[in-house]
Amino acid sequence: MNFPKIENCPGTLAQGFETYSPIALRRLFKGRQVSHILPYVAAKDSEDTEEKFMENRKRISISGVQEKLSLILIKNQLRLTQLGEHGTYILKPIPRDVKNIDAVPANEHLTMQIARQVYGITTAENALVFFESGEPAYLTLRFDVRADGSNWRKEDFASLAGKSKDTGGPDYKYHSSNEEMGSLIRQYVPAWRVEIEKYFRLVVFNYLFSNGDAHLKNYGLLETAQGDFILSPAYDLLNTKLHVNDTDFGLNGGLFADTYKSASWKKNGHAGAADFVEFGKRIGIPLKRIEKLLSPFLIRQELVELLTTQSYLSDTLKRSYLLYYNKKRNLLNG
Repeated sequence: MNFPKIENCPGTLAQGFETYSPIALRRLFKGRQVSHILPYVAAKDSEDTEEKFMENRKRISISGVQEKLSLILIKNQLRLTQLGEHGTYILKPIPRDVKNIDAVPANEHLTMQIARQVYGITTAENALVFFESGEPAYLTLRFDVRADGSNWRKEDFASLAGKSKDTGGPDYKYHSSNEEMGSLIRQYVPAWRVEIEKYFRLVVFNYLFSNGDAHLKNYGLLETAQGDFILSPAYDLLNTKLHVNDTDFGLNGGLFADTYKSASWKKNGHAGAADFVEFGKRIGIPLKRIEKLLSPFLIRQELVELLTTQSYLSDTLKRSYLLYYNKKRNLLNG
């Protein structure tokens, strides 16, 4: 693979940078001058690297289908964690068994940046990095690690709902609805009126940007310094339509715990604004607040188009990404 030309910050996607911008360095690495190139070639190009990755995967506790590796920052260089070390970064190389596999890291990075920069959604800090051979990977800073190296408690919604392979089979993380997840927030979060609005915005965002894999394990609650829980920063956001032919919602129950669908949904087969208004009401948000929260998702956001243009997707996939965005936005306004 040829090394891509770096003209935009691989962190913030700001124009005019051949490596990470000062803002990206501050957010991800506490201002240290860290290179966007990892000191490894891709595993497929080196048996030695593949062995190191296999050993590293034994020590990481993050679940999920996609390969994840644990990294640590030593001085100004990222490297794989060794026995006894506590990783503070997660690296996600190019996965297998989906179409457009080379674009998965750039897709996730772009979608996470749009969530934060356009819609003000709190996300895990993230960036693209590149192996010495030019292959991209997605890098994210772990938000569950305290300054002293210990972990904040984190519970994903599968655990909160009491669902596992033993109780729900291999697809247990898809067996729920967004309405039921809202009920869990009301049950376990003292400041639920604040956090339920964050959750609502994230559900709308996932719909608008065609994230059909937003399942129970891709939402979480995170411990605070006061010992209670809030909605965790968003993670694992990407437009899955670029890679698989999936549904609008990651949960097989969709938005609602029952079979409710608005007239427009029944007509065109997709959720519209009326459905999200009903959803907001059901999870405890007043109507005026729902309308305010929904408003930014209904209008065309030029920054979405700018960030997509400046992303590391191919030109063809940039067009597809924006096509899906505009299609969903039209459905929301229908």
